[in-house]
Amino acid sequence: MVKSEVSVWEDCLRFIKSQVGEQSFKTWFEPIKALGLKESTITIQVPSQFFYEYLEEHYVHLLRECVQNQLGSEGKLEYSVIVDSGSVQNQPYMVTLPNQNKNQNNKWGRQPTEPEMINPFKMQSLDKDSRYSNLNPNYDFENYIEGDCNRLARSAGIAVAEKPGITSFNPLMIYGGVGLGKTHLVQAIGNTVSQHSEDNFVLYVSSEKFTTQFTDAIRNNNIQSFTNFYLQVDTLIIDDVQFFAGKEKTQEMFFHIFNHLHQNGKQIIMSSDRAPRDLKGLQDRLLSRFKWGLTADLQMPDFETRMAIIMRKMEADGIDIPDDVVEYLAYSVDTNVRELEGVLISLIAHAMLNKTEINLELAKQTLKNIVHDIESEVGVDYIQKTVGEFFQISVEDLKDKTRKKEIVIARQVAMHLCKEYTNHSLKSIGYHFGGRDHSTVIHAVQSVSDMMDIDSKFANSMDELRKKMKMKLV
Repeated sequence: MVKSEVSVWEDCLRFIKSQVGEQSFKTWFEPIKALGLKESTITIQVPSQFFYEYLEEHYVHLLRECVQNQLGSEGKLEYSVIVDSGSVQNQPYMVTLPNQNKNQNNKWGRQPTEPEMINPFKMQSLDKDSRYSNLNPNYDFENYIEGDCNRLARSAGIAVAEKPGITSFNPLMIYGGVGLGKTHLVQAIGNTVSQHSEDNFVLYVSSEKFTTQFTDAIRNNNIQSFTNFYLQVDTLIIDDVQFFAGKEKTQEMFFHIFNHLHQNGKQIIMSSDRAPRDLKGLQDRLLSRFKWGLTADLQMPDFETRMAIIMRKMEADGIDIPDDVVEYLAYSVDTNVRELEGVLISLIAHAMLNKTEINLELAKQTLKNIVHDIESEVGVDYIQKTVGEFFQISVEDLKDKTRKKEIVIARQVAMHLCKEYTNHSLKSIGYHFGGRDHSTVIHAVQSVSDMMDIDSKFANSMDELRKKMKMKLV
């Protein structure tokens, strides 16, 4: 059956969607249209030159992989870039551009893909030119912002990168929730090791890929070659080890590989979504080895770290962003780095598509469009509006510095409901009420709780307001 450009691109989109966040997928891939398929080249239409350059800069690896999965190792990609969107009388003006050729020996301008390499499981040894580390070169320590939330993990990572296998941080286990930078950090270590020592064979692999490779080796009676390959690694990086849970044979194999590498002074780096003590479904002897070296956690970034992340990312993209926008975004998005990056991507896309500068109004509009992805549907604005109407005062009064009793009570009630119904931090809540500090919010929350205990009429009012919140959530 002959594939059409539409079916090929739809298969590509399904793969891409499984690899990127929802907001990134909506912003950078949903607008793309498949225009044509000729032999092993698929042409896709993108809405602007900036769009084309952004895809090439940030998603070239992913595009390469999905196109070659569909069209084979000779698969190529061409862009049809809309230069002028046209009008009813005039057709859009477009130019066709190939995937950027940054290296004459490699049409993708990157390392050769795994299908282009000799199958490593058939090799008894690997020379330098045959190694493929699976590392993303964009992940480095320079663009990994340090803060209280990650200082220990980052410092340990730098120490390991400078002396892999020599420090007492072996193995190094990095753990933390979704979107906090685990993959970035472990790959930054790998990239630094590779840069400092060409003879050090660094391999980054997810636990799921390791499991798949091992399963294939069993099916093809190739277990010895699989083992030989992994025993040659000098720095092994295993991402998301929690997915080894319940896979007894895979754990058995990894246990032997771990022992061999560790006993021979090779560096092992792992990441997980939880601490080793909280991992379920893993063998006790494996868990005990995870604790041999250093275990460091990543926490949600604080306000100052979020500001630094925003400024660094915008600077890297060559985009100027006003200080008030940086502050607004840092206060408003306090979940994790991945959500913050998704908001920045959307902000850039809105500015590009609307041909406008990034300002506070655009940032508020952008955040409003995607706020349901980063907090509950009961947001700060809704609570302020609802409380203002209930107490018959304006939202501006809630944010003002006035100390009138009726306004102070309404403000404290609104703060209490923000703490109860949103994911905002105390700092973030205070910011949305005229820039008040977190201690003011704590006092407000406690004051409202105390008044509910001693004043039944006030407690009934709070119940009425909560009903309005619940109606919004339905």
